[in-house]
Formats: sequence, structure tokens, C-alpha cells
Amino acid sequence: MNYLILGFITGLSLILAIGAQNIFVIEQGLKKKYVFLVCLICSLSDLILIFIGIFLFEYSRSLFTDNIELIFNILLFIFLIYFLITKLKFKYENLNINLESNQISLKNVVIKTFGFTYLNPHVYSDTVFFLGNFSKNFLLTQKYYFGIGASIASFLFFFSLGYLSKFSSKYLQSVKAWKIINLFIIIFMSVLAFYVFLDIFNLKNRIF
Repeated sequence: MNYLILGFITGLSLILAIGAQNIFVIEQGLKKKYVFLVCLICSLSDLILIFIGIFLFEYSRSLFTDNIELIFNILLFIFLIYFLITKLKFKYENLNINLESNQISLKNVVIKTFGFTYLNPHVYSDTVFFLGNFSKNFLLTQKYYFGIGASIASFLFFFSLGYLSKFSSKYLQSVKAWKIINLFIIIFMSVLAFYVFLDIFNLKNRIF
């Protein structure tokens, strides 16, 4: 599989999860206030965290004995199972889009955007741990393509969300739309979980 496409689909699957950051981007799009800046901060933040994760695991490869790699793969598998469970238990509740407080300052927008991005623990588990851990056995060139693909997904998603906010907000509150989105995520992440499980099985046989 092309690693650019793999990175794109994986990154998109993670970022499609409904959350406060996505709602905030849509709200700013509907208010037409600092949309480009908000989308740029979110996208660049993802790009930075994605490559931090990828190279964190790349430059700590010397520490990866078979036992350590097995532990990380087990943690990755647990993360994927937890991720899938949250998707299966998703309640499809309607979320309200807040259009009040139109007179928000540039400073407040920047602070809120950084807050929704860096104070969200999922951004670290998804970008740094998951993408970094998943790509740890890729060749360096493959890591670059994988990271670029995931970053492209982030840029495309946030700018689409911000500038197509009216369209996005309508479907964001549609139960049918979220069922389709979650089904796609569940299928793709299940394939990745199976891939990680096979890696665990092979490592276990090699060690024991």
C-alpha cells in the first residue's frame, strides 16, 4: 500500500472523531471570524505533533528490543480496541452549534484554538503515540510519506470544516451521516488492529 495514502486515510480516520475542536472550527466558520487562522493553527499543530511522534519512535529505535517492541505493540492494540469501543458506543447525540458572542477578539480566538488543540489529551494519543507507534517499523522514507499523508488529511479536513461550515454543521448534527462516518472508521481501524495483532503474534513467537 502506498504509504502516503495509508497516512492520509489513517490520519483522516482519527481526526473525523467528533469533538470540541471540530465544533469550535465550525462555529468560527459560521461566524466568519478568523476562519483561516483557526484552520491553520489546527492543521499546523497536527503536522508538528504527527512528525514529533514519528521521529520520537524513529530516533529511539536503538532502545527497541523485541520485548520493548512487543509491549508497545500491545499498548497500541489496546488503544485501537478502546478507540473501536468508543465508536461502537457512540450515542449519536445532536450537538448544538453556538453562534453567540460574535464579537470575539483575535487574542481570544488564538487562545481558544490552542486550548482546544493542546489541552485535548486525545491529540497526543492519536498523533504522537498512535501514528508514531504504528509507523515505527517503516523505513525512513516511508515514515515521511506516512506523515505527509496524515498531515494532508489534517489540512484538508480543517479547512473544509471551516470554509464549508454551513454544509458541515448540517451533517454534523445528522444521525445518519455520523453512522456512515463511524462505520467507515470502525472498518478501517479494525483492519489496522488486525495488522497490529499479527505483529504481536509474530513478535511473541520470535521471543518465546
